Amino acid sequence: MKTNKNKLHQYRLCRYLLCISCLFSMSCGDFLDVVPDDIPTVDHAFKTRYQAERFLYGCFSFLPNFADAGSNPAMLGGDETWYIDPVNGMNPRLWYIARGAQGTNSPLADYWASKQNETAYSLNGGKALFTALSDCNIFLENIHEPFDLYDEERVRWIAEVKFLKAYYHFWLFRMYGPIPLIKENLPIDTKGADAQLYREPVDVVVDYIVSLIDEAVENLPLRIDDQTNELGRPTKPIALAVKAQALTWAASPLFNGNEDYASIVDNRNIQLFPQYSAEKWRKAAEALKAAIDAAHEAGHKLYDFRIVNPSYASFLNEKTILAMQVRGAATDQWNEEIVWGDSENNTQSLQRACHPVFFVAQNGGNLYKTFAPTLQVVEQFYTKNGVPVEEDKEWTGIDPMELRTATAADKYYIKENHRTIRLHFDREARFYGSISFDGGTLYGNSRTTSDDGMWIVNLQVGQVGGGATPLQRYPSTGYICKKMLHFRSSVPDNSDALSAHRYPFPIIRLADLYLMYAEALNETLPSPTDEVYHYIDTVRVRTGLKGVVESWRDHAIDADKPLRKDGMQEIIRRERLNELAFEGVRFWDLKRWKLAETYMNRPIRGLNIRGETPEDFYQATEIYSLTYGKKDYLWPVRQSVLLTNKNLVQNLGWN
Repeated sequence: MKTNKNKLHQYRLCRYLLCISCLFSMSCGDFLDVVPDDIPTVDHAFKTRYQAERFLYGCFSFLPNFADAGSNPAMLGGDETWYIDPVNGMNPRLWYIARGAQGTNSPLADYWASKQNETAYSLNGGKALFTALSDCNIFLENIHEPFDLYDEERVRWIAEVKFLKAYYHFWLFRMYGPIPLIKENLPIDTKGADAQLYREPVDVVVDYIVSLIDEAVENLPLRIDDQTNELGRPTKPIALAVKAQALTWAASPLFNGNEDYASIVDNRNIQLFPQYSAEKWRKAAEALKAAIDAAHEAGHKLYDFRIVNPSYASFLNEKTILAMQVRGAATDQWNEEIVWGDSENNTQSLQRACHPVFFVAQNGGNLYKTFAPTLQVVEQFYTKNGVPVEEDKEWTGIDPMELRTATAADKYYIKENHRTIRLHFDREARFYGSISFDGGTLYGNSRTTSDDGMWIVNLQVGQVGGGATPLQRYPSTGYICKKMLHFRSSVPDNSDALSAHRYPFPIIRLADLYLMYAEALNETLPSPTDEVYHYIDTVRVRTGLKGVVESWRDHAIDADKPLRKDGMQEIIRRERLNELAFEGVRFWDLKRWKLAETYMNRPIRGLNIRGETPEDFYQATEIYSLTYGKKDYLWPVRQSVLLTNKNLVQNLGWN
């Protein structure tokens, strides 16, 4: 939500002054803060429209900081990127999730928080989402009070807060699975056992999230008209997309018939995780199609660099344009593909971690170059033929780590005459739009009117920006994420002052909905149909790839793979990993597919960044041995919470 930041600060001060008394006894004070402590003076917060609006801004202020690696566990908490130790630059606290440091005493990214322990929880990268839900309920209970609030605005605000309630429940659901539902605040005199809520079963949680969105969606605008002040506020497409995501999670293997969780029963003898139901995929597919239709009606469409930036594209080679398609879709400000973007949180720190160093003066300054893709992610992108490296017939018998010299034909992606590994040649355009590697090109950094003479990234020892120096400011894997760096962000020569072109971090893109719909639809069918192919091929075509059936038929070892349901399932999953890389999606997808154990029990690999020759530098090197168990799919509930509320059941493996 794009709001006046001074208003947010005023709201927080107001809320602090309101919260002058605690109505909890010690017997129920640390498990869930769902009884409002603002009651003695809450009426004052809703006397006028202005005061009610400040409270509304407060409800929005609990939204996660999506672009912040210290708050969003999906940025550094998995195997997609790897950080450095010791650390500097980006906040590293949630990187320790990937390093196995999660625990029950002080969980990382702990969003199961209440006001009383909000400060302590925020130090571990969480937010007090149960306080957020309590505040949302206070708002809904009192928004009828302001005498000068027009009915039309009141109706919209109510819909927005219902959407926030749904999203906060969904965020908690993805992390913890079954959660207590904060449908309304408990009476102020609730004490002891009466205030000790239960975790509700998965299906009950999802049904409640869906019901809130169904209530909200009719009173949300189709699109934002006041784009100067309101971009990022909920719309019909945003709400329907979140509903579809919730139903897709409910249909996915983690929550749909997961036998690992069959034994989790609370003291009411209620089983919290359901048996498998194929019907859930049908519901998810229907919801995704509705979200896509609403997005189309609102004017959302896939990004095209040529249309959005015609004055730049007219000077560029087609290869550069194709590489910019996915990079621009994620970072070009409020382009039509962004269904929902995070307008409140700055992407400057993220871009500093993605910007290569080109001059000595920049090395060790404000450029971190630490958002480093792992070698397994570098390998996962397709070849130029639109199939995985390991499935491409043309790559049979080729050693991806063998050195090769770039020619003039490669110059838009690799410096001419540069020696690098075959893995960097003949890849799909999304690879070149997402990954910076030694000898690779960078479009942008003040060189935007031509792609002749693009910047060349240097990452080897002895080069500016290369090797494991300066201490705490280097790419641990020998790669840097290019995708999340806006092409108009720049650093002056011999300076380390990044002028970051701000953009809203992409929470939901239309391509995400297309690929998720193809996935859900494929799950409902005995074999893929033209509609399944259409939604995945539409995403592929804009970066120069052919459709999956044609690509596999002409280039893959298993030519019939797209014709089978299980084969198409694997293709769609790989497509999501490639298209949505570095946008905080892979972390959650691997969990809901129940594939995190497969991916996260492989060593983190990169290049030998201390190698002083190309032969030494281009050696696949194990950096860290990951371990991932069944317990890691869901967050632990803090031990102190369980000790206070005996009705809560701990997640699998955290006892």
